[in-house]
Amino acid sequence: MMHYTGRMLFAAALVAGLSACGSPQDEPASEATTATTTETASPAADGRPASFAMCVSCHAVEKGKHGIGPSLAGVYGTKAGEIEGYAFSAPLKASGLTWDDATLDKWLESPAKLVPGSKMTFAGMTDPAKRKEVIEYLKTLK
Repeated sequence: MMHYTGRMLFAAALVAGLSACGSPQDEPASEATTATTTETASPAADGRPASFAMCVSCHAVEKGKHGIGPSLAGVYGTKAGEIEGYAFSAPLKASGLTWDDATLDKWLESPAKLVPGSKMTFAGMTDPAKRKEVIEYLKTLK
């Protein structure tokens, strides 16, 4: 019985984590939820802006620690698909993108539009101020 319960808890946690990533079909609901939770929240004690909260459901900020998505430590300034230890999609690796302010802004607005066929299922952030907060935070991750 314990083995079955452990699997059920793992499955429930996985579903909860994946649902936070969103999909293109649920962008309006995701943005509405984000607006409600991030506009009233203050930055976390570790310096993360409230707008980064949705990112941590798939990404770690510790170097070399990958989750559903790659670690975001040191990602700013690298080429897309360059972080070691993560299996990036072929379209992202072939994109030739460098993660700078302009590229990250476009990516966070609509990953599927910037790189069709990538593994990133996040619907995007419509608020430019929130995208800027995330980008500024990414610059601090070494």
